[in-house]
Amino acid sequence: AASSRTRVALYSHDTCGLGHMRRNLLIARTLVEALPDAEVLLISGAREATLFPVPPRVDILTLPALFKQPDGHYRARHFSFNVRDLIRLRGRIIRAALESFRPHLLVVDNVPRGAMGELTETLTYLRQYTSTRCVLGLRDVLDHPVRVHEEWNRAGNFHTLYDHYEAIWIYGDPTVYDTATAYRFPSDLQQRVAYTGYLNRCARREGSPPEWLNALPLSRQAPLRLCAVGGGQDGTRLAEAFARTRHPDETTGLIVTGPFMAPSERERLRHHYGGRVRIIPFVPEATWLYERANQVVSMGGYNTVIELVALEKHPLIVPRLRPRQEQWIRARRLQELGLVDVLHPREATPEALGRWLHLPRRPRPEPPPLNLNGLDRLPLLTRNLLSDTAARSLNTPHHAAV
Repeated sequence: AASSRTRVALYSHDTCGLGHMRRNLLIARTLVEALPDAEVLLISGAREATLFPVPPRVDILTLPALFKQPDGHYRARHFSFNVRDLIRLRGRIIRAALESFRPHLLVVDNVPRGAMGELTETLTYLRQYTSTRCVLGLRDVLDHPVRVHEEWNRAGNFHTLYDHYEAIWIYGDPTVYDTATAYRFPSDLQQRVAYTGYLNRCARREGSPPEWLNALPLSRQAPLRLCAVGGGQDGTRLAEAFARTRHPDETTGLIVTGPFMAPSERERLRHHYGGRVRIIPFVPEATWLYERANQVVSMGGYNTVIELVALEKHPLIVPRLRPRQEQWIRARRLQELGLVDVLHPREATPEALGRWLHLPRRPRPEPPPLNLNGLDRLPLLTRNLLSDTAARSLNTPHHAAV
């Protein structure tokens, strides 16, 4: 019966790239493998979530999609809706789904009130009428600390955390980036923080390389140079610079454009550079490809960078700078630890990429100076939260300004 199951809902707004949905799918897989009675509902803001393998006892509800523009503002990705109307629709869908699913645990990714506040009514309903425990899940870096603190105060995020969230899980290592301190979390909220360690997908892979990897037109003898641009919606410039770089005959250059790169841009790349490099739109589990690669040039999303660090690839990271500095801050910190090289996107010319590709591979520090065991800790945190009948009261006094 449904009442005997542990029901977990994972929300991500998914307005830019693949990172949030990939991370939530990984968390879902981890929870159902560790908790035999668990069922997980993913609420995703992108229909591309269904491109990835979905574990047993996990299902996906995809919302009408939002698109984050370079200036940070949202618009409808596919519909002609006014964005406020779309947010209202998404909010009603989320509330109806969670009223019916009745989760014991809701993990909200990154945005305490959801995109443009779309979770506000749902959080109020869950607090007033259910025993659902709510957790905010944060990647290690959000943006420049001054900007985050100002935005969170303006949006009322700290008040939302006081009112609705019993825990804050940070998918990182405070010795690399102390998120709660950097973003000036009040001391009483810091007591709800748990650093899980980084979420290392590579530690959970099983079996032999998949068929799609063996079917790619790659020679096992030729060194593989890989360019990965995440979801691809802002990856054309880096992909083109990589394509224009001189690749020796004995190497294979491969670009994964991501499903969000405009089809016209992908076709233009194929037309102009298809004779020089291989170009594919998407792979369902990129870590197999990262492992095969000899050298990797990549944008700086959380999942990609942590996977490359875990595989000891010492990649060249060309971070996104807009609309947030998250990728730049993380990449520079990992560069300080000797785990990656970093190139400012303004300097990512074919010549600069070529110089890096011709450098001898550098040894990395041993052992890796960061905690990559976040997936081992998540089931324990989940069990503790759901079994703790003396959970922290949500009636913490409000602060006028934090």
